[in-house]
Amino acid sequence: MNSGKIFRLGVLGSGQGSNFAAIADAVAAGKIAAEVAVVLSDVENAGILEHARTRNLPARFIAPGKFRTKLDEDAERAYVTALQEAKVDLIVLAGFMRVLKGDFLRAFEGRIVNVHPSLLPSFPGLDAWKQALDHGVKVTGCTVHLVDAGVDSGAIIGQQTVPVLDHDTLDALHARIHAAEHELYPKCVASIARGEIAVQGRRVVWKAA
Repeated sequence: MNSGKIFRLGVLGSGQGSNFAAIADAVAAGKIAAEVAVVLSDVENAGILEHARTRNLPARFIAPGKFRTKLDEDAERAYVTALQEAKVDLIVLAGFMRVLKGDFLRAFEGRIVNVHPSLLPSFPGLDAWKQALDHGVKVTGCTVHLVDAGVDSGAIIGQQTVPVLDHDTLDALHARIHAAEHELYPKCVASIARGEIAVQGRRVVWKAA
């Protein structure tokens, strides 16, 4: 990051946007040395767009196209263009329910992060808290990772543990994992904005502050 240049975040989300809200509030509080340049959603009435608008942040719905789990070619180009026009340094996925493919990943290689509700590589994919509870693990948590072409397979930036209690319900466990995400994700984004991490193959190394 160049001296005097403000680090710019582009955020993609499909749902209520609680992780985005945690990051936006951390930016507003000065805990992340960055600004939210644009918030994009594939769902027209998504809560994440309302979170952005109530904070007077640029927010747009871009239709995802004909596919259910990914962006079609026209939509992908529209997302890439919007993010490039916003001059984003980092793309933050906050509950974005579309798999990102080749052209998008190439346009922002090494600059896309996601948070997943498990301790990867355990329990990738959907409903990770249910996978953990069904499997009987005693500890789960959340992971912030770089995004690559696989499913929740990118290099791990940070993790936070959450205990699985003997009488846990799905909702109770999911809520505690969410709370952990709201702590971990802003911390990791802040470190990226400060230039404190380096990627060495599969490993992400946190530099001394």
